Amino acid sequence: MAEVVEQMDAVLSSGVAELSAARSPADLEAWRVKFLGTKGLVKEMMNLLGQVPKEQKRAAGQRGNAVKDALTQAFAERQAGLTSQVSADRDYEDVTEPGKALKMGGRHILMQVVDELTELFGRMGFSTASGPEVEDEFHNFIALNIPANHPARDPLDNFYLATGEQKADSPGQLRLLRTQTSTVQIRVMETQAPPIRVVIPGRVYRPDTHDDTHLSMFHQLEALVVDKNVTMVDLKSTVYQFVRAYFGEETRVRFRPSFFPFTEPSAEVDVWFEDKQKWIELGGCGMVHPNVFKQCKIDPEVYSGWAFGFGIERIAMRKYGINNIRLFVENDLRFLSQF
Repeated sequence: MAEVVEQMDAVLSSGVAELSAARSPADLEAWRVKFLGTKGLVKEMMNLLGQVPKEQKRAAGQRGNAVKDALTQAFAERQAGLTSQVSADRDYEDVTEPGKALKMGGRHILMQVVDELTELFGRMGFSTASGPEVEDEFHNFIALNIPANHPARDPLDNFYLATGEQKADSPGQLRLLRTQTSTVQIRVMETQAPPIRVVIPGRVYRPDTHDDTHLSMFHQLEALVVDKNVTMVDLKSTVYQFVRAYFGEETRVRFRPSFFPFTEPSAEVDVWFEDKQKWIELGGCGMVHPNVFKQCKIDPEVYSGWAFGFGIERIAMRKYGINNIRLFVENDLRFLSQF
């Protein structure tokens, strides 16, 4: 029995020594396999009990269990100490932890709405056009029949750009951030002969006071139709068709008489917002003014047309029940991840 006990003590001694030398989780795992594994030294040590006389087996077994328990406890303590040390250094990856699923990004809700609108109008026969966001006075005002003394041209109502090239006494040469996507209507009519049927989504800029329904940078959806014998009936039927196709057949919409220099007659289009329990303006519309046609060298005696400009943010708010326009630009993932 003495020889068996000596071998057990040797296993304990070597186990403790090698365990103290372990410096990584890999070292610990190798030690566990060597000493506590199913074919490890502790298992071999317990097999030695078969060589002990019957009357001494109980004492030898107790000694063997004590060695096994001591090594098992020492392993657990060393493992805990090593794990806390590595955690403090933050220089490890626990490959046993469940992986984190990758979150796929997506298009901003406003871009989704732009896609929905252009696709809807595409089914109605409209093509899509675009133009520069930095414009000159000619395309932003003059060609749209907005005279020099009109309040819309006031510096307080526009983002004019100061450049070394422009001169205040050169009509049409001052540059600014466009205040409406109607500028692209002019560019389309300058380069394309009727019939014309386009929608124009894009950003526009106005120094408005920010509130629940206004921002100084927002998006518009412009539409322009130019052809022979186009009437206000065509405009109203298109708007009704769009509103009911996009918001639902039961959507309430109304037209209010209004005034814009570039359309005559003109109207405002309102849609009922159920969550706010009130009418909110989507934008303006009307028949293209003859002076606008003349600026683009289109004969107003032969052709007529209509146009509208709707706020895309307000369309999105009505469609998805969003109560504050500022949510679109705050980059709050709790809001953006809903769409």
